[in-house]
Amino acid sequence: MANEIISVTGLTKQYMKKTVVDNVSFTIREGMICGLVGPNGAGKTTIMKMIGGLVIPTAGELSIFGEKSEEGLAHSRSRISFMIEIPYAKKEMSAVQNLEKIRLQKGIPDKGRIDEVLKLVGLENTGNKPVKNFSLGMKQRLGIAAAMMSKPEVMVLDEPVNGLDPEGIVEIRELLLKLNRDEHVTILISSHILSELSMLCTDYMFIRNGKLVETLSDEELRRCCHEYYHIHTDNDEALPAMLENKLGIKDFDVEKDGSVKLYERIDEMRLISKTMFENGIIPLEIHMQDANLEDYYMKLVGETDVQRDESADLSAEKK
Repeated sequence: MANEIISVTGLTKQYMKKTVVDNVSFTIREGMICGLVGPNGAGKTTIMKMIGGLVIPTAGELSIFGEKSEEGLAHSRSRISFMIEIPYAKKEMSAVQNLEKIRLQKGIPDKGRIDEVLKLVGLENTGNKPVKNFSLGMKQRLGIAAAMMSKPEVMVLDEPVNGLDPEGIVEIRELLLKLNRDEHVTILISSHILSELSMLCTDYMFIRNGKLVETLSDEELRRCCHEYYHIHTDNDEALPAMLENKLGIKDFDVEKDGSVKLYERIDEMRLISKTMFENGIIPLEIHMQDANLEDYYMKLVGETDVQRDESADLSAEKK
């Protein structure tokens, strides 16, 4: 099993009497691209800020690279790059000038690192063009370049595709996949739109009203959203053996109540029903389920986005 990178247990954040993150627990392992998915204001940014040390948890335990003490967490965070909210850059300066400023601030001795990260993100030919003339996608890529300057093992990215057009979303997705594949960077990325992450992530965490409501691998998510027939009979115990032995069907799940989710040969339901009758199994209920990604997302997080400004909650803490 891959090494554990970030682990949170019972992580909770309250502002005054309002709980914005409520007893959240999860683990991120080396090599993952983990999507934190939920409506605006669900608590995603606050979770990332607690991981980054920008917000102090009210309760719970945080471990990064196995470190739990304040000193250990501070050291471990040096191995992570954070891009939370809007990437900052001097608008009158070029990409190279902005990255040179970051290099000096972080004490990075290798000046050649600037050219490396600009090539990684596809901004190597921007020359002296000021950032104010960059497209939104270019600005996001510059933010990722800035996060890559210190050669992080992990990147924590808060809504990096927010506001981008479809072409920009594809650019950022391909860049992150490249960083994960070629640079071996583990990634935690948030979004309020599941479809934006669906071709990127290896794992998903769904959050609603500050609570973690579901964790799934990409394979499990695809299975949840796969078209299938739900079958309930008068002899559910005999159904799996019949499907395998009489029809050679193996792609199905047996539910807790004994009913079956059938994913294979769903266009041959007449034959399957006929075979059940011939083997003394009487269908009591057969219906098709077809949940797409967004349907599944809405089922988990609800139909009403919680439009709460988490930065305002942070301001309340400082008062």
